[in-house]
Order: sequence, then C-alpha cells, then structure tokens
Amino acid sequence: MRIVITGAAGFLGSHLCDHLLDDGHEVIGMDNFITGSPDNIAHLATNEKFSFYKRDVSNYIFVPGKVDAILHFASPASPNPQSRSGYFNLPIQTMKAGALGTHNCLGLARIQNARFLLASTSEIYGDPEVHPQAESYPGNVDPIGTRAVYDEAKRFAESLTMAYHRFHNVNTSIVRIFNTYGPRMDLEDGRALPNMIKQALLGQPLTVYGDGSQTRSFCFVDDLVDGIVKLLYSDEHYPVNIGNPNEMSILQFAETINMVTGNTAGIIYVDARSARDPQRRQPDITRAKTILNWESKVNLEEGLRFSIPYFKQKLGIA
Repeated sequence: MRIVITGAAGFLGSHLCDHLLDDGHEVIGMDNFITGSPDNIAHLATNEKFSFYKRDVSNYIFVPGKVDAILHFASPASPNPQSRSGYFNLPIQTMKAGALGTHNCLGLARIQNARFLLASTSEIYGDPEVHPQAESYPGNVDPIGTRAVYDEAKRFAESLTMAYHRFHNVNTSIVRIFNTYGPRMDLEDGRALPNMIKQALLGQPLTVYGDGSQTRSFCFVDDLVDGIVKLLYSDEHYPVNIGNPNEMSILQFAETINMVTGNTAGIIYVDARSARDPQRRQPDITRAKTILNWESKVNLEEGLRFSIPYFKQKLGIA
C-alpha cells in the first residue's frame, strides 16, 4: 500500500513509519515539527520507500498519486504546562489538528477511496466513573476544563470520523490509545513515565503527586504499534481500545522504576495535581482481543529496560 502518516515525526508516528515500511509499504510522512522531531525520522532519509512533506494538516493537504490509507496522528499530546510543545501552551493548534486536520485527512481519504485511521485517546473517557473503560462508556468529561482542548478535539474527531463513514461511506477506523512509552518519547512530555525515568537516571528522588494511589496502565510502544497496524488491516469501523490492561498505582510504578534503574534516592511526595486529572485509567481490551486477536506482550520491567538506553542517550549519560 501507499500510506500517508500525519504526525510522522512524533513518538508514535515515527514508530508506525518504521513498522509499515518493514511490512513493505510505501510511506508518505507529514509533520510541521511543532511537537515532532526531525531526529525521529532521520534514519529514514535514505529509504527509497519513504518520503516526507513538511505540512500543517490544519491547512489543505494534497498528495500526488494514489493513496491507499491515511493514519492521522498529528496533534500535540503532552499534558505538561511547562512544555512549549504541550497542549496547554498550544490550545488553538491542538483543537485545529483535531478538527480541521481530521476534516482535511477525511476529505483526502474520501477522494482517494482510502482507508482512514484516526488516533484517538483514552482521554476521551475523562475521569472515568466506570472501571475498566470499555469503548461503550461515553466518559465523564469537562468540556471547558483546562484539558478540554485535547480531550474535546479528539471527541470531535471521533464524531467527524463516524459522520464521514456513515454519510460518505469512507472506510474509517478509530484507535483509542492508552498510556504508551518507549524510545523516542519526549523527556519533557510531562507524563509520569518520562518524568520518573529522567529523575531516576539522574539519581534524584522520584516525584509522586498526592499519595500515589492514582492508577495507570503502561503499554510498550512496539505492542501498541502492532495493535494499530492490525486495526488498519481489519474491517472494523468502531473505536477499539489499545493499551496494557495491567493496572498499577503510581507509587508501585515509581518503585518499579527505582528498582530497574538502581536508583537509591527514593521517592518524595508533593501536593496532588488538579482534581481533573484522571484518578484511574485501565483499558478494557475485550474488543481488541476478539476483533484483532491482539493483546500486549511486553511487561513493564522488560519495556523499561528496552527504553532506558534511549533516555540515557538523550540525557548524555554513558
């Protein structure tokens, strides 16, 4: 196939480029580098099956020649208010990527009669009152909260995707991505994993907000990409959760990182962050197992050991 990937220079987009090229496809990457990094795709510069366009998908996009599939992964995703690339500091761009960007990609898919896959997120469930979260759960969200620029952009993108499927018969699919980690993550992403790995590798105590009882489920990037590609190759149109269902508290997570890295600086507790931060996050992956025959395989300790060399390199640690 000839496949367009928006957000190709991002954490997930770049891994998708690698996987689909390895599968023998031609890949056309697009990114405007607001949050993505040229370093993530530099190794593809000599690959004859990879081409790249610096584009903002919020504007009109055109791709010469036949296109068989479009994967829309362009969006700021970091919740770090101190990060220049976080959606708190890019609120308009985030909503435009979810609204106008999705609209432009769907338009291209319609013209090309191409498969369209939307990268959605577990954040559409908000701070869930149902646990674990299945695709049928509509969520507990605040449409005007500080996180809404990301959450609502993705919720709108899902609605628009289904409208194009139902009204224009576009061959669409939606992946709801849960917490993912691995090489090429932004160290300043603001989420628990890069924050804590960075602290541990620098020999600092790990910061835990509140009492650490809030939970997350962490999926290694190779597992996630495998699930996304299986969804791309499937005939499924409705949202599918992709993530690791093994839930753990943030405190347990911090202890695991200290153990794997050999960090003896321990843990410090600070005041809890916003009450709107989700307190529990765990995917119900029944649909992924049933429809795609997919489930995560890499456990946390193994995934951390795969990821640590990348973080050391970025931190300049031998």
